Amino acid sequence: MEYFILKKNSTFALNMKKKTASKKNQAKKPRVTGKEKPVILITNDDGITAPGIQNLIEAVKDLGKVVVVAPDKPQSGMGHAITIGAPLRMHKINLAAGVEAYSCTGTPVDCVKLAVDKVLHRKPDLCLSGINHGANHSINVIYSGTMSAAVEAAIESIPSIGFSLLDYSIEADFSGARKWVRIIVEKMLSQKQDKHTVLNVNIPALPAEHIKGIKICRQAYAKYEEDFIERNDPTGRRYYWLTGEFVNFDKGKDTDVWALAHNYVSVVPVQFDLTNYIQKSKLEKLWRLSS
Repeated sequence: MEYFILKKNSTFALNMKKKTASKKNQAKKPRVTGKEKPVILITNDDGITAPGIQNLIEAVKDLGKVVVVAPDKPQSGMGHAITIGAPLRMHKINLAAGVEAYSCTGTPVDCVKLAVDKVLHRKPDLCLSGINHGANHSINVIYSGTMSAAVEAAIESIPSIGFSLLDYSIEADFSGARKWVRIIVEKMLSQKQDKHTVLNVNIPALPAEHIKGIKICRQAYAKYEEDFIERNDPTGRRYYWLTGEFVNFDKGKDTDVWALAHNYVSVVPVQFDLTNYIQKSKLEKLWRLSS
């Protein structure tokens, strides 16, 4: 600029340098608009009208920009099913003030896929699934539509959490669950997470003050010993109704089943890589495979 040819003691040069320095300092200052809020995608498997998803929204709605894409009807036990060979429909609905929400005809996994591709047009910062009506601990996680939605988000490189309350009733009390959902979501948002993080969180059906805290657990080997009741419908045609009894084969004190039985919130980190690495190493030695 021209003023640099003037002498250093020139008043004009000094004034111009001050103005230039002031502009540089202003450029370095952070914007006063504040940090952009994280985008939180919410879905479930009990359907968009279920009390559980309403309570999940209530627990986190002020922690970021909340967008909901959830099934238009219950999809429990759908696992990781996706819709193939049939159209998917999505409708914008009024669900909660300040929340963008869509009802989808697909599965929980379909909802995550559509949300990322057609609603958000980018990956959200966090995906929350639930709050499920009923437990998703132990081996139940394999069948769970709630957890499959969370796992799908992790496959899409979105940190995610699946929440479940140990109460199947439509009139379940979610007040304790809301408190612990918020605590866990705040922890997740406060630190940078691995993009494939997925947590399976189960919450005892207790008032908040009766829950002892959080236990980081492993998944118990526990499952339903199933039975099919055989019946006939009014036309005389035979049908079967699935029943069963939950049996815990795992007596460890570091499992989700143990934690829940002792009034703790259980948190199990899960993954979509199903490789059994211990068995892989054993087979490589036993079978002596050539490279």
